[in-house]
Amino acid sequence: MTLSAFTRSRSGTPRPAALRVAAVSALAVTGLLATTAGATAAAPAPTRTTAAVAAPDIPLANVKAHLSQFSQIAAANGGNRAHGRAGYKASIDYVKAKLDAAGFTTSVQTFTASGATGYNLIADWPGGDPNKVLMAGAHLDSVSSGAGINDNGSGSAAVLEAALAVSRAQLKPDKHLRFGWWGAEELGLIGSKAYVNGLPSTERAKFAGYLNFDMIGSPNPGYFVYDDDPTIEKTFKDFYTGLGVPTEIETEGDGRSDHASFKNVGIPVGGLFTGASRTKSAAQAQKWGGTSGQAFDRCYHSSCDSLTNINDTALDRNSDAIAHALWTLSAGGTTPPGTDYENTTPVAIPDAGAAVTSSIAVAGRTGNAPATLKVSVNIKHTYRGDLVLDLLAPDGTAYRLKNSGSDSADDIVATYTVNASSEAANGTWKLRVQDVAAQDTGTLNSWKLTF
Repeated sequence: MTLSAFTRSRSGTPRPAALRVAAVSALAVTGLLATTAGATAAAPAPTRTTAAVAAPDIPLANVKAHLSQFSQIAAANGGNRAHGRAGYKASIDYVKAKLDAAGFTTSVQTFTASGATGYNLIADWPGGDPNKVLMAGAHLDSVSSGAGINDNGSGSAAVLEAALAVSRAQLKPDKHLRFGWWGAEELGLIGSKAYVNGLPSTERAKFAGYLNFDMIGSPNPGYFVYDDDPTIEKTFKDFYTGLGVPTEIETEGDGRSDHASFKNVGIPVGGLFTGASRTKSAAQAQKWGGTSGQAFDRCYHSSCDSLTNINDTALDRNSDAIAHALWTLSAGGTTPPGTDYENTTPVAIPDAGAAVTSSIAVAGRTGNAPATLKVSVNIKHTYRGDLVLDLLAPDGTAYRLKNSGSDSADDIVATYTVNASSEAANGTWKLRVQDVAAQDTGTLNSWKLTF
């Protein structure tokens, strides 16, 4: 990375309404059919789309094998892989040979910086819509003081292994996949600027997005996500939500890595980062582990940025996140992350009566539901403590969302998270609502699922 309102209580006393609202997750259900308490009512149905194939696990051992090669290349070439040095060109040759053998179409672009020839490596995977290009990249050069294993062997190795995983899977994405390894990033993003500046405006317009990975294995890691394009950002955040790992917005290196070259010409960008010279706070150490009061990478831009300067857990997680983003974002026929499908057919809730249900039919998906299935509920009721809510999976398994109690406030406007990872995604899901006490009635106004 280079330096650069009020509601009524049961007694009628006004009080603030208690609202519980949570964020929705990435993938939305396809198909919607509403039924209520023995009667069937049609609800607006979204366009059905093809579900994405699940991304593979990226073997950490493979990523680290590439890092070992970068380390050996540096050791054999004056201790670094910097622009204009033999170690950089040898790094380009190593990556290119791997991609050529895997069936990619590769090309090497040259440019001049500081009086020396620089090199970018571009690799295209056959197929996909040429008018919708999704690209992932990383800078391959180090500073002159060391081998640059975290900065940025980590990003370069992970992007390489993700590309090789595309080949192993013989992936047939809807979008066209392209990969890039940039030279002279440490001198001011020179390689990526040369690439972007050399693209005609008609070619720039074909980019669906660029994903950047610079320093993703820092030894005292944080988990930072770029906050540029909302869809790309959400894709990465949802991946980490599924792991139960909190993330923060990346600020330390904003504009200091190659995504800036793409962002500056209007191409949507996103990426991951584990931290450089900035100090990890006590709060960050509490949620991520590691050592507070210490830099995320104490060997940033120094000779100790070697094979021992890598956190395996961070590198493994981020490598898998790259694959997840490539598989998800290149599947142009999938439902965009964050899309909600809602049943807005009202259902009357009888006072101290039988349970009522409302149904959503899910079709066209593969695999199981997520561990973070979101169930958003909007109920009008004069004493919500009377209500019991359950989500019913397609096989009939009940997931309790809310018990009855002494809560005298009005209404339920809330989003519940359900670990439904043992359930098949396809099938009819139901929300069951029952009023278990007398004196109050209400209406289920709407509910929605977000996969």
